[in-house]
Formats: sequence, structure tokens, C-alpha cells
Amino acid sequence: MTSPVVTAVGAAERGELDRAQAVRGVAPGDVEDLLHAKMADGPSAPVAAHGVAASPGAASGRVCLSVDAVLDADDEGVPAVFVRPFTTPADEAAMSAAAAIVTAKGGMASHAAVIARGWGIPAVVGMEVLAVDIVAGVARLGEVELHDGDPITVDGSAGTVMLGAADVEEAELPDELFTLLEWADELRTGRLEVRANADDACSARLARQFGATGVGLCRTEHMFLGERLPLIQRAITDGGPVALDALAEAQVDELADVLDAMDGLPVTVRLLDPPLHEFLPDHPELVEENPMLGVRGARLGVLRPELYQAQAAAVAEAAARRLAAGGDPQVQIMIPLVVGGPELAYVRAAVTEELSGFESRLAGRAIPVGAMIETPRAALAAAEIAANADFLSIGTNDLTQMTFGFSRDDIEAKIMRSYIDHGLLAANPFEILDEAGVGRLVIDAVAAVHAARPGTEIGVCGEHGGDPASIQLLAAAGVDYVSCSPHRVPVARLAAAQAVSG
Repeated sequence: MTSPVVTAVGAAERGELDRAQAVRGVAPGDVEDLLHAKMADGPSAPVAAHGVAASPGAASGRVCLSVDAVLDADDEGVPAVFVRPFTTPADEAAMSAAAAIVTAKGGMASHAAVIARGWGIPAVVGMEVLAVDIVAGVARLGEVELHDGDPITVDGSAGTVMLGAADVEEAELPDELFTLLEWADELRTGRLEVRANADDACSARLARQFGATGVGLCRTEHMFLGERLPLIQRAITDGGPVALDALAEAQVDELADVLDAMDGLPVTVRLLDPPLHEFLPDHPELVEENPMLGVRGARLGVLRPELYQAQAAAVAEAAARRLAAGGDPQVQIMIPLVVGGPELAYVRAAVTEELSGFESRLAGRAIPVGAMIETPRAALAAAEIAANADFLSIGTNDLTQMTFGFSRDDIEAKIMRSYIDHGLLAANPFEILDEAGVGRLVIDAVAAVHAARPGTEIGVCGEHGGDPASIQLLAAAGVDYVSCSPHRVPVARLAAAQAVSG
């Protein structure tokens, strides 16, 4: 069947439509269908269970219940399906090598879902019938027992898992897709940018290939994976000069590579925002009753300003090296999870003090320092926060979690389907921005900042930045850009053009 994208571009080239009509006539879902592998037509393996469709695409491979099993499969050139109760940063070496990911817990904004979408890996999460016994090396999917090596198929678009191998059609990108997206860019240029959430140079390069005009969110804690995990653990638990120097040095080359990949385009580097239970699972003295509301983001910067100073030095050093190499680094620093102006001013002072030591090496270039709005209090106090910020970015994942009081790791698998089936919610608010509550906070925050400090750049870096319905609301609110996973950038480019030109 011919893709609607191909049909629309062909009609425009024959003069039957103008370019704007062609852009408006293609559904964003038609673009997404072209970007990911899908189940082949014809007979397929029986569906064994349903979960949350967390990251689109399909893959068939062998069950791997441990990081080592995934890495062994990768060495053998065999597709691996990483099956876990849930994932943490310690699993990301395996996640990056997996053909698909399945977890028993989690939702659209869980660790597994966010990372899988960022890397374009099919994923089904929140599969409550799945029980994984890591010690015994066995998993149960309902009444079926799974072991390492068993064949399995994952459809991340439908949220299903099938026992056995099934045929999968790889994605093919027609030339017409890139033509249509160029026309879309013509409609939205100067009105709504599309940037990407990218934590490494590979993701940044992919995002640029997909047409992103910068990095709206570079999460620095994601640079400490696998063998690097002890670096961030020591920096938090020890905090001495040796640990901090190692933390900074480990990020300089990584950040310089991201700046190289996005040379001449803005790159927003978010300072550490590590939920302690994910990065320090073996430190009982740091256990928190509610870690997602614990010592994270700016709070870490208040208690341990030296951590953020070390990171600021790494950002400045990376920018200085790119300048010396003839590059054009457009880097800015973002402080996460702020709740008010005085807090931001306090943390910012430590950061800017560190940056001042790099003025000569940066040839007079200032590194802007902004804040992430992701709590209801911050949204309500956005104008106050803006007085101490060079720019703002709204993190809708956490803002949704905190506004609803819904755990983004648990609620989708447990109650979301019932709420939607009974009409208690119109849609999953982690997928489509909630207009009445979270959306109202965003709209009011943007309006307050525009009134108090006209010209302040405001972006959105939650995964709603890649959702077409959410982009409509965000465009109407007056944000300057949306930022989403690299693989969602083409969809966001089309949706942004339709939002500002419709």
C-alpha cells in the first residue's frame, strides 16, 4: 500500500495541491509509520500478553534476562530482547544493545520507556502478568515460563508480546518523506522550533539527520553508565576533590562530542538530576521514602554546590575545546527541578562563579544559565524564576506526575486503562498533555513570563514535545520550541508545521 506521504508529495509535484495543503493533508501518524519496523503481513505468533506501548517498532529475538546475556547475544550477532522487572541506569549498556525491551513495571515516562524512545528501540512496559526472577534466571509470562534464549517477539506500537519468532518488516524511508518535511519546515520557520533530547554524540547526530535544530535536553546523568556508574556514585557519596575532578573529566570529551555533532546549533545541558534510588541502590543510608520527590535537581545543587560547579567546569571546558578546534559551540546550562526564584539564584551563583574562570578561553562568549520548570509550584512562580534565568524549559513528564499525583512508574499499568475505559480521563496524560490541568499550568506560566520578561526563550523538553496533539496546545501557548526523542523529530516537524499554519 502506498504511503499517504508519497501520495501527498506526488499530488503537490503534479500541481494538484500546493505545498501547504500537502503538509496539512498528511497525518503525523503516517510519518511515524515510516520510521519504525512493523509486524509483517500474514500469519504471526499468538499474542501472549499486553502492556503499555512505550516505544514504537517491532523486533523478534531471544529472551535475555540479564545485562551479560544481552551483551553475549550482541557479540554473537543475535537480536536480544531484554526482559526485566524494571530498568535503571545500570542496565543501559544492555538496553543500547537490545533489539527490544520488555518490563513488568513502568509507564510512558518510566526509565525504560524514555530511554527506549530516545534510542528508537521497541519497548513494552507495565506488563503486569510478567514476573522476573533475576536470581533464578527465569521469567513467567502468565502461565508460560521463559528462559534465556527462548524466542520472543515484541510489538512496541501495539504494546504486545508474542511467544516465538515472527516476521518483522524493517523501516524504509522514501525520498518523499524528506521532501514533505522540508515543506513543513518552510511553514514553521521562525515560529516553532523542533529540537531533540540527546545525551550523547550518536543521538545528537541522528537528531540532526532527522532535522532537529538543536538539543533541548542533554541529561548529564545518562553519561554515567556501565563502567562509569561508580564515578557519579563516588561524587555523590564522597564529594572530595578527586571524585569531583573525575566526574568533570569524564564528561568533557562526551560534551565536546555532542557540541561537535550540533555545531552552530543550541545545546542545552541539564545538570545532574539523579533519583538516588536509581543511581545508588546499594547505599541504604541514602534511601528515601519517596525518591522521585527527594534530593534531586536543584536540591542537590543546594546541598552539594560543588557537584554543579564541577559540571559547569566540564561544560565550559568542552566549549573551550570546541572553540579552539574551530567549532561554534552554542551551549547553555539548565538547572533542573527548581521551585522558586531564591533557590535558582542560590544555585546559579555557584555555577556562574565557576564559569567566570573560563571567560578568556571562551573569547567573551557567555554561557546562558536557565531553569527547568517541572513542579506545579515552579509553574505558578514562573515569572519569579524567570527573573533569575536566561531561559526556561518546561519538563512535562515530571510536571504531569506531580500535578496529578500519579507515579509515572506505576500508575499506567495499574489504573490508566480503567480510568480511560470508564471515561474518567480522556487520554493518558503521560502521552497527551492534559489540557485542563497540566496544560493550564503551562499556558499560564508562559503568559506570565512573557508579561514579566518579554523575549525570554521558553521551550518544552518532556516527551509531550513529540506528541502531535500536545504540540497543538504548546504552539497555542506560545512556546519557542519543543524537544523530543530523536526518532520523534520527523513527526514533531510535521505536527509543529500543522499547529502554526492551520
